Amino acid sequence: MTGPVETGAAVPPLPALLEAVLLVTDEPVPARVLAAVVEHPTGRVEAALTALADDYTASGRGFELRQVAGGWRLYTRAECAPWVERFVLDGQSARLTQAALETLAVIAYRQPVTRARISAVRGVNVDGVVRTLLARGLVAEAGQDPDSAGTLYRTTPLLLEKLGLSSLEDLPALAPLLPELSELGDDSPPLHP
Repeated sequence: MTGPVETGAAVPPLPALLEAVLLVTDEPVPARVLAAVVEHPTGRVEAALTALADDYTASGRGFELRQVAGGWRLYTRAECAPWVERFVLDGQSARLTQAALETLAVIAYRQPVTRARISAVRGVNVDGVVRTLLARGLVAEAGQDPDSAGTLYRTTPLLLEKLGLSSLEDLPALAPLLPELSELGDDSPPLHP
């Protein structure tokens, strides 16, 4: 099978090529991958992506192009969320419960961490909540704890994507809001940030 370049077909402009590829992705795509697909230098692709993002914002489109989790992806604008949610969910609730949010926060800030450790921090059994987070793809297994042989859990790139973050270092600092670890009887060092 020959591609459009080999057959002599007209090649669309770079912004159009990038838009077409981004419309069919379901996860952020690194600029270097996009550059390889559209056969343009990475620097030129990055400049075109930034220009597209700026253009979408300036023109007030219902979507935006964001750089998250190490790649680029199209998203609906936050101010359109109520209508998009109504369309997509059709009355179903896709929000996480308070227990799931608290468990996810413990995992995000203490990872890799075992269920036992999460339960100790939260003060309740988290088995069902961790299963839910695993099923939604927000956390994943990260090996076994050498001391307890318990399964370790970590967050996934999907969580970064959902939060619109590039990395875990972008999570807000919790230290000013929490008591000292010594007050909690926890000698393990806190993880970033």
